[in-house]
Parts: sequence; C-alpha cells; structure tokens
Amino acid sequence: MSAQNETRRLTAPDIRARKGGDPLVCLTSYHAHTARIVDAYCDVILVGDSLGMVMHGLETTVPVTLDMMILQGLAVMRGSRRALVVVDMPFGSYEGSKEQAFASAARIMKETGCGAIKVEGGKRMAETISFLVERGVPVMGHVGLTPQAINTIGSFRAQGRDESDWGPIEADARAVAAAGAFAVVLEAIAEPLGRRITEEVAIPTIGIGASVACDGQILVLEDMLGLSPRVPKFVKRFGELGPSIEHAIKSYAEEVRARRFPGPEQVYPMRKTKA
Repeated sequence: MSAQNETRRLTAPDIRARKGGDPLVCLTSYHAHTARIVDAYCDVILVGDSLGMVMHGLETTVPVTLDMMILQGLAVMRGSRRALVVVDMPFGSYEGSKEQAFASAARIMKETGCGAIKVEGGKRMAETISFLVERGVPVMGHVGLTPQAINTIGSFRAQGRDESDWGPIEADARAVAAAGAFAVVLEAIAEPLGRRITEEVAIPTIGIGASVACDGQILVLEDMLGLSPRVPKFVKRFGELGPSIEHAIKSYAEEVRARRFPGPEQVYPMRKTKA
C-alpha cells in the first residue's frame, strides 16, 4: 500500500485544533471489534475505566487496575486506524505523585501505543498534568462529576446545579487548560455552566451530560446502544441491542433444545465415492 493511501491517525494536536470548529465525535470502546466500527465515525475513542462497570459488572470504577486498562487499550488500538485513542488512568495509578503519574502514563502509552491518557480532577491535578505534558504525554482532563471520587462525593449526582457552586468547577476547567491539557471532558454539569466553560477555555470541551454548546460529545458505547441495564438520565439510546441480543440467544437455545441446529451431516456432508 502506498503512503498516499494509508490512513493517518489523529493526534492530540489535531483534536486541540478543533476548538470552535466542527463538533468532535467521541465514544468509548473496550474491544477490537467495536473499535473497528466506532473508528469509522469518531474522532476520539476513549478506553474508559467505565469498563469496570459495563464489562466486569462492578458498581464503580474504583477497583479498575492499570493492567485492565492496558489490556483493553491494546485491543482498541488493534481495532482502530484513524481515531485518537485515549486511555483512562485508573484510580490509584496517578494521584500519589507526579512521578507515579508519569510512570503509569508511560507504561500505558508504551504497552498500548495509544495517543493520549485522561486524568480526573481539576486544580489538584494541574501540577501533575503540566509535569506529564512537559515529558511528552498528551493529557485529556476531566472535571465536573468525577466518578473515581464516588466514595467522597457520595453519589453520581450532577454538579453545578446551583449557580453558587459554579466557581470551583470553572476554576478546575481553567486550571486543566492552563496546565497544558489538549481537551477536557465536562461530565454531568448544568447546561449553562457547560456553555460558559466552553466559551472561557481555549481547549475543546467534550460534554457528557453537559451542554450542546461543548466542542464535542461523548457517551459510553454500551449505554447508547441499549446494552446497559442502568444509564444516566442524560443518555439518549440510539439503539436497543439488549433485547435483540436476548431474542437471538433465546432463539438459538430453543433450536438446540429442539435439535433443529444443523448436525454434522449438514455442516460437513459425506463425499460421494465413485462406484
């Protein structure tokens, strides 16, 4: 294949340059086969630590490990060709120190080949983000509702619903941008606040339950396909694959039990021998 026909993968600077331009299309993925489908339509594929909940049935993202993220990140890189693949830094892999964060990020990037990592937290993570960026690690920020902090915030509730609470969230977004992040996820925040932050910061904002004014949007793939039993109120289901999959499995089970499934004589018929 000639160099002209090869697909060029998007990079963090490409995404950064989309501020105020065409909306960024983003989805999560955790497998090679879904990554192949998502890749054709998305600018960013996030290997989110939400895999703990949608793949492993965990109640929160807290138990997710670095090894789990690397394994699924590698799978998504195998399945994608064009989109920027961003891998979440799981809880406990970066909060201890800037040096711990760099060691974890370097391992993720070296072992998966991904183009960036994502960290949760605003002002408290600004120094770490700057440390990573200075050492060649592209960083996507994440403010608003930060699921890894579920044990301190108590529930997955929307943030900034009262205007009096906007200040700290705005400050977090500004700190992440000033530290050198190329984009920032705004999760579960009031629409006017999401719009205001998008106007204020110089990097793209990617909304999930935030504002249509954000520079892009992201959803968990299983949520929007109707595969997750419980989804946030803001999620629009673009498919109902759960019932379809259940129907297919039920039909298969019925055929097997009725012995209607093809037997060996239909799958591998005997060859006719010459008389």
